[in-house]
Amino acid sequence: MADAAGVAGLRSRDLFAESGVARYDLAPGAVLLRGFALEREAAVARAVEDIAAAAPFRHMETPGGFRMSVAMTNCGRYGWVSSASGYRYSDRDPVSGAPWPALPVVMQELAREAASAAGFSEYSPDACLVNRYEPGARLTLHRDKDERDFTQPIVSVSLGVPATFLFGGLKRKDRVSRIALEHGDVVVFGGPSRLRYHGVAALKSAQHPFAGPNRINLTLRRAS
Repeated sequence: MADAAGVAGLRSRDLFAESGVARYDLAPGAVLLRGFALEREAAVARAVEDIAAAAPFRHMETPGGFRMSVAMTNCGRYGWVSSASGYRYSDRDPVSGAPWPALPVVMQELAREAASAAGFSEYSPDACLVNRYEPGARLTLHRDKDERDFTQPIVSVSLGVPATFLFGGLKRKDRVSRIALEHGDVVVFGGPSRLRYHGVAALKSAQHPFAGPNRINLTLRRAS
């Protein structure tokens, strides 16, 4: 597997030497920031608990009628939802009818700083999809294309059990790189990489203090 530990042709350089954060260039406009979220993990953990209490995790349905293996919820002005009628953003939780929980300040700050470190200085997310992967859960190759402004990058935060990020090209049939993501890693992709296909391989059984056997993934976007 070509992971992002400084091999497989990925270029690495220290970003903040005192914190142990390094930046790995995955493709033009796409970077991996190792351990970038670690300093905020306690605050993020509390935020995720609050979000799930207000808008519980659920397994959404694909337009094809299949149950997604990844449990999801949202926070922010908009939430990404899926059902038999299609994929879309909604300003309300379709289960409760209530607005989604507000996007926590700690997540906003983390996303903005990660985007800036990746070269996107003006980033203002208004939506965060919170994914919970249990052992065996996976996310097939797809593109994030339901947003209105593709000039804004995607910021993806990995927490808990390690996962394998699948990072493809602009066409589904393009070669896919397999990148090992650890607790606290952040991937930012925008610019020429904004519409690349990506996914997550089936999660392996493991344990992590952050979320037990699970992986929590925060995917921050500018939906409007």
